[in-house]
Parts: sequence; structure tokens; C-alpha cells
Amino acid sequence: MSRLADRYAIAFLAVTAVLAGATWLFTGDPIRAVAVLVVATPCPLILAVPVAIVAGLSRAAKLGILIKGGKAIEMLAQVRSLVIDKTGTLTRGQAKIVSIWVTDSIAPDELLRIASSLDQASKHVIAQTIVAEARGKGLALAVPIDVVETPGEGIIGRVDGRLVMVGGAHFIAGKVADSGLATLGRDRPLGALAVAIAVDGKLAGLMLLSDELRAGTQAMLQELRALGIERIVLATGDRHEVALAAGLSIDLVRSELTPDQKILVVLSERKNGPVMMIGDGVNDAPALAAADIGLAMGVKGAAASAEAADVVLLVDQLDRVLPAIRIARRSATSCRSRARCCRK
Repeated sequence: MSRLADRYAIAFLAVTAVLAGATWLFTGDPIRAVAVLVVATPCPLILAVPVAIVAGLSRAAKLGILIKGGKAIEMLAQVRSLVIDKTGTLTRGQAKIVSIWVTDSIAPDELLRIASSLDQASKHVIAQTIVAEARGKGLALAVPIDVVETPGEGIIGRVDGRLVMVGGAHFIAGKVADSGLATLGRDRPLGALAVAIAVDGKLAGLMLLSDELRAGTQAMLQELRALGIERIVLATGDRHEVALAAGLSIDLVRSELTPDQKILVVLSERKNGPVMMIGDGVNDAPALAAADIGLAMGVKGAAASAEAADVVLLVDQLDRVLPAIRIARRSATSCRSRARCCRK
């Protein structure tokens, strides 16, 4: 919009200069030429778009919505598809351990202690939940060494000299020869998030965590559709049953995704129009950067996601995406109407 206004302003300025010159030539009065320049100045046209954009940015900031510039606010007004993460975004990101299933080789509290010791090195919301649970029980955590984390999938390191792996079922199954995860987690409840733990190359157990949806999530999705969002896709690293347990009116559920697969989901949705991605974790950062407009939950989310996103919510309220879209569209409408008035 700014470039379009500048193009009109350049043409308008050329016409004004010709008229002022013609006035001076035919009247011989330079004052009249100056009067033409003053009356026909293109300043309102040049300033119309920046003023509307700055007003929109300021209004959004008052609501705790940080929009990074005019390009972001213009693209936000055009969004037609939404790809959204689940854990920490649709949910509160405050999962609680509901049960611990173990093999015969280790006790539940010892499994929790070992997994929490390793998870101290991770910033993932689920890892921090496990650490908090262990500390709440007064377990003495060890300092992990040789830690290697695969964002969004799992973490590997040594705890008390033992090789420990903590992560999703696919992450562990790909590194343990005979995992037995299918048998161990066969009767897990619908909607429970499973975290697998392996010790010294063998499956040690499974932790089941439950996370609640944010209040008013269903109503928010309905309002997004009323605003013109034609397609809503849930893209999550959780297993399919966990994703479906939300019971939300979503067009498509893509589950058990790695960070690079989330990028492919975003790119595939572009056929329907500009795509907005909403996420909060390190594993969401690549998809946030790949989307036409990325929106990050900035309060509890990872710094990488806030850095990659075009819009950051500075309050832990997902429904602020609604006023963000409304403000962006009002700003875009204001830009167009002011530009039309100036051209007239």
C-alpha cells in the first residue's frame, strides 16, 4: 500500500509541477504558482498510508499485540487460512502427569527422577512440566551431560553415567531396537500425551500427561470463521488420538509432525490464500517463518518463535488474535479510503 501511494504521489507531483509552471507562464505571477503548489501538495496522499498503519500498530499494542511493521499488518488483513499448533497454543501448556507406566527394570519415582534430570536442559513446555513434577515430589535431580536435543522431538544425554533418552514415541522407537511402546501404551486414555523414556538403549517406561484447552477456544474458532478465515488446520507433534480429543471444529488435523513437516503443511495451505501460523515453541519457529504471517504466543513461548513471528501476543490470551485481525483490516480499509480521497 505504501508503494502504491508513492507511485500515485510521484505522478501527482509531476502534474502539479506542470500546472504551477503553466500558471506562472500565463499569469506572470510567481505567487499564483506557489498557491498552486500549496493547494495541490501530495502530502496527504503520501502520509495517508503511514498514518493509518501507525494508528493500527498503536491500537494493537494497547491490547498487548505486537505487530512488527506495516507489511505484517497488511498481510494480517488478507489471511484466509490458519495453521495452529496445539500444545501451549490451543491448550494452556500446563500439562500434568496423570500416570507413569514402567517396565520391570525401574521404579516410577526413579524413572521420573532420571527423565527430569535430563529435561532440565530443555526449554520445551512438556519438559518443564516433568521437571516441576519431580521437584514437587522432592526428588534429587542430577546434572545431565553430553546433552543433544532435537527440537520438537526429544532429548538425549547422560544422567549418573547412564544414557537416557526422553521424547515422543516415534523418537524413542527409532533409537531403541525393541521398544515395546505399542504394548506399553495400548490402553492409554484418549487425549493423553505420551512421553517415552529409554535408559541404556532399552525402553524404561512411559509418562502420560494431560493438558486442558484454553477457555473459549471453540467460540474463538467460530469467530475466526465469521471474520473470513476459510480453513483451519491443526498441526501438532502429538499423536492423532490426542489431537482429535480436543473436539474442535477444525477442517484438518495433521498429527505427529516434525518441525520440517509443519513447514510443508503451511506451504500446502497457500493454495487457499495467505496463511497464518500460530505457535509458541522452538519446533514452531520454522513454520512461523515460512507462513505469510506468523503469530507467536510470547508470554510463555520460546524466544525463537517470537523472533521468527511477525506478530507476538504479549499476553497469554489466544483470543487476542481476533482484535488483531480486526485492527489490521480496519487499517487496510482506512489506507485505501484515504488514498481514494486524496486522489479525488
